[in-house]
Amino acid sequence: MGLFERFRRRSTGGPTALRARLEGAMAKRRLRGWNPPLENINALVASGGPRLLARSRELVVTNGYAANACEAFAANLVGDGIKPSSLIEDGTLRERVQRLWLAWTDEADADGLTDFYGLQAMVAREMFMAGECFVRLRPRRIEDGLQVPLQLQLLQSEMLPFEKTETAANGNRIRCGIEFDRVGRRVAYHFRRRHPGDSTDQRGAVPETVRVPAESVLHIYRPIDAGQIRGLPHVAPAMVRLFLLDQYDDAELDRKKTAAMFAGFITKTAPEEPMMGEGAADTEGAAIASLEPGTMQVLLPGEDVKFSSPADVGGGYEAFQYRTLLAVSASLGLPYHLVTGDVRQANYSSLRAELVEFRRRIGQLQHGVIVHQLCRLVWRRWLETAVLTGAIDLPGFAAAPAPFLAAQWIPPRWDWVDPLKDIQAQVLAMEAGITSRRKVVEATGYDIEEVDRENAADARRSADLGLRYRTSPGETQGARATPSRLPDPGTDGPDAGAQSDEE
Repeated sequence: MGLFERFRRRSTGGPTALRARLEGAMAKRRLRGWNPPLENINALVASGGPRLLARSRELVVTNGYAANACEAFAANLVGDGIKPSSLIEDGTLRERVQRLWLAWTDEADADGLTDFYGLQAMVAREMFMAGECFVRLRPRRIEDGLQVPLQLQLLQSEMLPFEKTETAANGNRIRCGIEFDRVGRRVAYHFRRRHPGDSTDQRGAVPETVRVPAESVLHIYRPIDAGQIRGLPHVAPAMVRLFLLDQYDDAELDRKKTAAMFAGFITKTAPEEPMMGEGAADTEGAAIASLEPGTMQVLLPGEDVKFSSPADVGGGYEAFQYRTLLAVSASLGLPYHLVTGDVRQANYSSLRAELVEFRRRIGQLQHGVIVHQLCRLVWRRWLETAVLTGAIDLPGFAAAPAPFLAAQWIPPRWDWVDPLKDIQAQVLAMEAGITSRRKVVEATGYDIEEVDRENAADARRSADLGLRYRTSPGETQGARATPSRLPDPGTDGPDAGAQSDEE
């Protein structure tokens, strides 16, 4: 067996030949200068995190493409809110829980600036700019008068120092401001008491950081690598291109401004003789001659006029911009038209294909990050607080809370390029049994039980008022409609139409 193994290795070239076939591992002339360090992502974040964060925030504030991409990212990720639909089996209890939640969402923000769904949008923007956001769960007193004595406080990434890596007094490890126990679980966050870049927050001498237990903090970020403990800005892959493109655009604007200042230079053989339109000389002996519309200027013998001819941007400027912004859009994972607002080269098929892929990625973030790291945990703490404070009575919650905590989170509905075709496709899928009506309704961003209640209420109100519309809830609509009873063939005359309407 040993002889056969040696023969096999010799015939195939052995491990050396295998390494040679890995082109990315070659060290020949083309790749000789490509020697990246083998560093963990946590080391990269710890060393470059503060500078990357500062550049990212400045870029989103000052660069139009980055600002538009940030808003598009947040609008598609959370829209008007990812909303819960309780799965409590008791309909009465479920209705009470939903109503209490709806009332509390207006009081969720500790700063009182927005509601719970507005906080979701702020978290999405922070993920784009900073890669992460911290949400602190702040219990309140009963006398504060809240529906449920719980509020949420958003903390920016700068509030958790990247450079705080040490061993705590209790023996736990602190890495980039996060304290881990001996088995690797997060037990606390060491937040700054003030934002390092806020010069308006002047406080007295206080400890630089404060320890906050991990059960009171939600860390929302998208982990890219296994073991990653801090987030990276979503805009990071496109930052350099956006910055350099912005500088290039500014230079082109200045060049166009200079070219618009059409200038001419006059050479005179007799400087003492003034030229028509020439003004008085300045302190350095230079004078300016201006031309007015319709002027016919006659030059003296020996005088000459030369006009400036600045270089034009050329015909490749727009193509260069288009290709660069395509690369930026690919780096951001956003469709080109969402970053630039340019839909000149788009059609229905290209827009739909682009949006389908983009929405797959957004769906990953919605359910894997926003719902899992934010919505689900807020819902649990909110319901526990509501039961403990008597805001709602859920018999059996203390013994078995799981059935009461179950909820389905419904993301905002997608608006398609041609909604008629999509609705027709959904109707056909329901009729063929491929999907259920619940899934179709929830895909639009609404709760099917709420829709059914509204339809029933509309039907009762219409019947009580004697109103009849072209379509009614629950009826088959359009050309596919089939009457419940065929008309009597012997019935003829003006009463036939009235009879069919009544049916």
